[in-house]
Amino acid sequence: MRSVNKVILVGNLTRDPELKQTTGGQSIVTFGLATNREWVAGSEKKSLAEYHNIAAWGTLAEICGKYLKKGKLVYVEGYLKTRSWDSPEGVKIFRTEIVATDMIMLDKKPKEDDEEGFADFLPGGDQNMFSPEADTSK
Repeated sequence: MRSVNKVILVGNLTRDPELKQTTGGQSIVTFGLATNREWVAGSEKKSLAEYHNIAAWGTLAEICGKYLKKGKLVYVEGYLKTRSWDSPEGVKIFRTEIVATDMIMLDKKPKEDDEEGFADFLPGGDQNMFSPEADTSK
């Protein structure tokens, strides 16, 4: 039987992205994203914030690390992944996060000064190439 593991979120960054390199030289970035859900219960409007941990790899990680900042509004598409490790105390820790495969910046277009170098990440100058699948260097 087929299954689906797909996540689509639109929200604001809760912290600046943290860009790192693996020992093999692969780029990885992590950041937090907050989404809000609103509904009406009776005549009362209610709201609830959810906080998500996001990770992105490769060229997408480099783009996120360079252009995203705390508070920015973004669209993130990806899949859920749970990883585990043992703490120094010997306790098994589990963390479920979203591995981003696509990202679109939804804030207003940056000033021309802020765009400098952006084309370096875009194969053929295509500004819609935010997906690691589009990275032909792999």
